[in-house]
Amino acid sequence: MKIVFFSLTGQTRRFIQKTGLPNVEITQANPFFEILEPFILVVPTYDEEITEPIWDFLTFGNNLSFFKGVVGGGNRNFADLFIFTAKDIAKEFHVPLLYEFEFSGTTMDVENMKKVVREIEFK
Repeated sequence: MKIVFFSLTGQTRRFIQKTGLPNVEITQANPFFEILEPFILVVPTYDEEITEPIWDFLTFGNNLSFFKGVVGGGNRNFADLFIFTAKDIAKEFHVPLLYEFEFSGTTMDVENMKKVVREIEFK
C-alpha cells in the first residue's frame, strides 16, 4: 500500500518517515501526477487555500479510483478544527477517515498507522 502525503512544516513528513512505509510526497510545485495503485492519503490541517495541491492531486487522472482513505495530522489545541482537512476530504470524496495523530506522531501512532495500512491491504 502506497502512502501519499503533503507536508508544509515537515511534521507530516517526519511521521511518514518514522513508519518506513512506501510513500510519495505531493509538492506545491507539482501535484499533477498519478498513482496507479491503491493508496492512503496523509494530510496536515491547513486552510483549503494552502492545501490546494492535495485537491489537485486527488482530482488528477485516475487517482480517485485508487484512493482508499485519509489520515489526518494536526494540533488538538484547535479543538473542533483538529484534522479538519482530513475530515473535509473524507466527506468530499466519500472515503473513510482512517486515523488521526498529533504533530509528528508518537511511537504508538506509528504502530497504529502500520496496523491501519495492513488492514486496508487485506480488505
